Amino acid sequence: MKKYLLILTAVISIITTGCLKDDEFLTTDPTNLLTDDAVWKSSDLVLSVLADLYDRYPEQQTITNWAEFTNFDEAFASEAGQYWRTKQVDYPTGWWSLWDYGYIRDLNLFVQKCQAANELAADARARFLAEARFLRAAIYFEEVKRMGGVPLILEPMEYNFSGDPTYLQHARAKESDIYDFVISELDSVKNVLPDDGGIKSRATRAAALAMQSRAALYAGSIAKYGGSTPLVSLPGGEVGISADKAVAYFTKALEASQAVITGGKYSLYKKKAEDLQENFASLFYDKSNNPEVIFVQDFKLKSGKTQDWTLANQPWSSAEEQQGGRVNPSLNLALQYEKLDNTFAPFATNNGSDYVYYNNPGDIFAGRDARLGGTIMLPGSRFKGVPLDIWAGVMYWKDGKYNIITGDNFGDRDSIPVAGSPRSSQVVGTDGPVDGLQYSAQTGFFVRKFMDPTVGSGQIGTRSDVWWVRFRYAEVLLNAAEAAFELGQPGLSSTYINQLRERAGFTTQLTDAQMTFDRIVHERRVELAFEGHEMFDNKRWRIAHKVWNGENISAADVTSNLGKADRVNTMIYAMWGYKIYNPGNANDGKWVYRIVKPSNVTAAHRFNLGNYYSVIGSDILSNNPKLVKNPNH
Repeated sequence: MKKYLLILTAVISIITTGCLKDDEFLTTDPTNLLTDDAVWKSSDLVLSVLADLYDRYPEQQTITNWAEFTNFDEAFASEAGQYWRTKQVDYPTGWWSLWDYGYIRDLNLFVQKCQAANELAADARARFLAEARFLRAAIYFEEVKRMGGVPLILEPMEYNFSGDPTYLQHARAKESDIYDFVISELDSVKNVLPDDGGIKSRATRAAALAMQSRAALYAGSIAKYGGSTPLVSLPGGEVGISADKAVAYFTKALEASQAVITGGKYSLYKKKAEDLQENFASLFYDKSNNPEVIFVQDFKLKSGKTQDWTLANQPWSSAEEQQGGRVNPSLNLALQYEKLDNTFAPFATNNGSDYVYYNNPGDIFAGRDARLGGTIMLPGSRFKGVPLDIWAGVMYWKDGKYNIITGDNFGDRDSIPVAGSPRSSQVVGTDGPVDGLQYSAQTGFFVRKFMDPTVGSGQIGTRSDVWWVRFRYAEVLLNAAEAAFELGQPGLSSTYINQLRERAGFTTQLTDAQMTFDRIVHERRVELAFEGHEMFDNKRWRIAHKVWNGENISAADVTSNLGKADRVNTMIYAMWGYKIYNPGNANDGKWVYRIVKPSNVTAAHRFNLGNYYSVIGSDILSNNPKLVKNPNH
């Protein structure tokens, strides 16, 4: 008799404590083997099997794998073993490959067995079945957005040991067929899943609609913009979607988005309206009646199911271990956040031939989109109540010019070579930046999004239970805005985007005429930074090869064309602050900033046409001659 490997301690907890709660079922560990008969008679045991399937949900970038967020222009990897990421030119063609038919088979088995599980209560069985189909739609969505059309297999296949496996070989479906399956499958299950905004870690009606909204938007974009890259296609439709399908996909994306928007279960997080930066940061770690979060991967301290995003990225000034600071948001990203008068402008570092002098380190960032400080830890801000100490050195006046003295380690002290200066002064921030020093703020910034302010969250023995947010209401608004824009409804588009901008502190609304493709791209980048969207968005818009074109860029390039969707962005830049030492001068004790390129940034990234769809492994191709390779490989 076939057996299920139950990956979770749910088996033990069922015996001792009864049913698992919705928010607890992902927080258990491996223990036991049980027969199919035993499993499919018990809702609790079926839930534990389903929990394992949830736990295998595939993703490219998450808080459990910090380095993935440093592959593109969002951040620099401040860890010595990861500097190679800014030293290579071409992105590997297999970097985001996914061909997980083991997971698909397990989902198909679950669906098959659940359909036949007549001893389960009807309502429980219906929900379990809908959840498994939701997860199956999710894996096919992940497959198609990375690989294009893949074999669509909806039944568990069994080998008959005849020596002829050809009946197991399936050709690739069209890319549009996979998107159609995902959209249709979510349509089928959305009204079976609970319509409950309090459920976050299991599939709900809103989670299905949010995924459908995203998938339809992706398909519509590929249909509309795919014509700009004719070499990124296959004659059989395995890659590429006909342009005449775009309107239907955008319509479906808008319809799904509006079903969430009008459903009354979700809204933008606005608990801390007195501090909009803190409000934005809080929405990612506040688990108490959070109205914005739709679907998450959850973690719990008591169960030992934790993640180390805070441990990996805590500032040195408040670090609870001798490590942290690995994800350094780039100046490239920070510059995307507008001034509150709705204009794009670089940070004011120079005034003609002289520096711009600031009384406090954080003054240079004043009057900006609150999402800047809610996403990035800035000089002059605080974490866990401790002021960040981010500055690169002392600028002292000597021989008619400013000179720089700095250190080689966190908070180094030295003697400033000016008569009358103290014998020992701090010459670099406790958090850096020190060029080449891992864990220091080598771009001048640390990441804030998903960081846990709880004491102990940066300790190896404790870590954090902040959840990973997969879908949230703000993205649904952005999806609706983009779909409306593509359907020629700029008024509706601006209505949705202005809600997000109002929360970020903007008081002048965007007009219908200001709704452009550039604006759509910009709003997604600043709202969804460090949430796993940037690369896939650039792919579906067919601008990735323009943004990462392999050309070296200068500091002037980084500060120009802000807000342009296809601006070249191939190299990470930094902005370092310095303390002025010039006794008797009005600027003594003030702060200035310089734009620099970290020394470990030595190559300009290039996204080739072969990166639009990942390489299918040679072993997969050799085992199935019915498969065709992706283009440009």
